[in-house]
Amino acid sequence: MTNQKENNKQAKDALFPNCPIRNILARVGDKWSLLVLYTLQHKEPLRFKQLQRELPDISQKSLTQTLRILEEDGFVHREVFAEVPPRVEYRLTERGLSFLPVIDNLIGWAAANMEQIISDREARMAGEKTPI
Repeated sequence: MTNQKENNKQAKDALFPNCPIRNILARVGDKWSLLVLYTLQHKEPLRFKQLQRELPDISQKSLTQTLRILEEDGFVHREVFAEVPPRVEYRLTERGLSFLPVIDNLIGWAAANMEQIISDREARMAGEKTPI
């Protein structure tokens, strides 16, 4: 029983190399993944160019890499249609859909805290001490 408790503690410990949150954040914590998932939440399915138009600042290379990672991890399904010209659509999987409440909570937290974070950042950059 002690080994199971230790294993559970290690699995939840952010300092542990195999920590689940560390692994997930390494994959979706980049600049674009959450935005791609959020965009697909509201407008799916989308073709590559449609998704690129929804996220105008993303480069073709970054979108390709982001979609590939999200597909590898089972957040996004890529469907290729046997048509001429070829048509490819992207949509959220069940895993992607189950992750949406996490994204929504993160957006809510960011909205509630962003003003103070920016204020603290600016104060720190100006050499002022910020409250803990």
